[in-house]
Formats: sequence, C-alpha cells, structure tokens
Amino acid sequence: MDAYADPAAVTRYAEGPPRLVPGFVDLQRMCTQLLAESAPAQARVLVLGAGGGLELRAFATAHPGWRFDGVDPSAPMLALAAQTLGDLAGRATLHHGYIDSAPQGPFDAAACLLTLHFVAAPARMATLQALHQRLRPGAPLVLAHMSFDQAAESRERWLARYAAFAVSSGIAPAQAANGRAAVADHLHVLSPAQDEAMLRDAGFARVEPFYQGLCFRGWLAHA
Repeated sequence: MDAYADPAAVTRYAEGPPRLVPGFVDLQRMCTQLLAESAPAQARVLVLGAGGGLELRAFATAHPGWRFDGVDPSAPMLALAAQTLGDLAGRATLHHGYIDSAPQGPFDAAACLLTLHFVAAPARMATLQALHQRLRPGAPLVLAHMSFDQAAESRERWLARYAAFAVSSGIAPAQAANGRAAVADHLHVLSPAQDEAMLRDAGFARVEPFYQGLCFRGWLAHA
C-alpha cells in the first residue's frame, strides 16, 4: 500500500472508491445493515483497513451507539480517517499497523473493505485467523475486495472490465490503463471460491456472498 504514503494520493483518496468500485455507496449501506443484524446497539466494532475513514463514518453515522477500533498500516491514511470522521472521531480509536496492532477484543462485529487484495495468500490466512480470534462467538464479519476467476483468459477479461468501468466513471483512458497494470502486477487477487474457502479454513461459518460489482465481491461470515 505504498501509494498511500504519497500525500497527493491520500488527498484524492475519497474520489477513488466511488469511481472504481461499482455501487460503492450501497456497498457501505449493505455492510452496515448486515453488521446490525447481529451486532448490539452498543457494539464494539473492529475495522481493518480503516485508512480514509469512509466506512467508519458510514457505520458511525448509522449507529450512534457503536464504538470503533480502526487499524491501518498507513499513518497518512489514518490521519485522513480522523479528518473524515470529524465530530464522530471521539468514538473511534485508530491504530497504526496491521491486524496484530488491533486490540484483542472481543469485538461484536468487524469489517474489512477493499483491503485483503493487498495481502498475499499466506498473510491473508493469518489475518483472517487473527480477525476470528478477536470476535465474539457468532459475531459478524463483512468483507469486500477484488475477487475474480484467475484462469488466464478470464483474468484478462476481468481486468479489462475494471479499466472500462474506470473510464466510464470519467477516469482518463491512460490513467485507467495504468490502474489496470497496477492491479495485475501488484494486487493479490484470488478467485471467489478460494476466498470463500479461506474464510472457512480461518474458522468462519455461515459464509454468504452478498455483493458483486464487476471485479469486486463481498461476503458476510460469522465467528
């Protein structure tokens, strides 16, 4: 996530997800709804990959009784999260680092949005196991990230769709092509079947897909 060390990239961050992730605002709403199915009114919620603060603000606005621990490896992105939260910042404690920097909990719910595709498979399994360990039994986890078939021909087709959606959102074709190349070269994308199997192997049950927006998939799972 080295790009988020660039101050200009951090400043522009909030512009990106709505233009690159189909249905981004509704994805946040769905995640909020699904967490609330199981989380109590005074829930303690862990947000992994909290930099930027977009989901923190969405969750906090919808549920005034929830309190948050947010974790992110980018200090500038955590500073942006605090700024994004504004007058809601007093309900969130932000931690610089990876999942091991998160409190042990137990948490009533957790979210990990647009994050795990930055994490290679072995570390991803360890991350999911650590999330599971921090949740109360039965607590919900929502997660969403890039996930599509990794067979060569199919992979190229999905990457082309990613770039085409970016262009349709107003991103310059050359910039969209650079983004496609960065995804292909640097992100750790698995197939949906691999993602679901990894959740189960990490100890999660009731793994249910709830969202697909072109290259992005989302799941609800329970500790």
